[in-house]
Amino acid sequence: MRIAVLGTGTVGRALAGRLSELGHDVMVGTRDVGDTMARTEPDGMGNPPFPMWAAAHPAVKVGDLAEAAVHGELVVNATSGAASVAVLQAAGEGSLAGKVVIDVANPLDFSHGRPPTLLVKDTDSLGEQIQAAFPTARVVKTLNTMNARLMADPKQLADGDHSVFVSGNDADAKAVVTGLLHELGHTDVIDLGDITTARGPEMVLPIWVRLMGPMGTPLFNFKIVR
Repeated sequence: MRIAVLGTGTVGRALAGRLSELGHDVMVGTRDVGDTMARTEPDGMGNPPFPMWAAAHPAVKVGDLAEAAVHGELVVNATSGAASVAVLQAAGEGSLAGKVVIDVANPLDFSHGRPPTLLVKDTDSLGEQIQAAFPTARVVKTLNTMNARLMADPKQLADGDHSVFVSGNDADAKAVVTGLLHELGHTDVIDLGDITTARGPEMVLPIWVRLMGPMGTPLFNFKIVR
């Protein structure tokens, strides 16, 4: 499958690299390819400069946001939640029309310091905002409740025996995403319902952030026991 991954940070790199390993034709989308490929300093999360990652993943293409959106039969939003709608607008509404758009971002608000709060919650979600902004796209919210490493390779923890959620209005789109999740190694995929149910997984983030300290690692996840 041709897949566009929008975002060059920790999440975008993890998913793009893993999807490429699985045989997909992946293009990473960034605002300015020249600027991105000229970086020589670690990013804000301490990751090595993107050109180093790209050199280690030669099968992954790099393009601007519009090029990536055109390339992808399926588009992954792996950008900062606060910028997600603007990034997708830059990618082009027409290029997203009819496509499955997987939203893995979280609407984290760091304006008052850490730990972050949420930009939207309770009566709205980032997933819903993206669906409203791009009504012809088929948005599916998933993977946002775990660390990037587990998103891409869940078997790193408990042999993959933990839960992931999907929310979206289109049953066929959720089936495509569920298949991709299984391909990544996720075994417990729970369909929560339409896109309004994305509010729940997004509101999991405050407890996830607070768990990371006592756990001493981001390599943990939730398991729904039933």
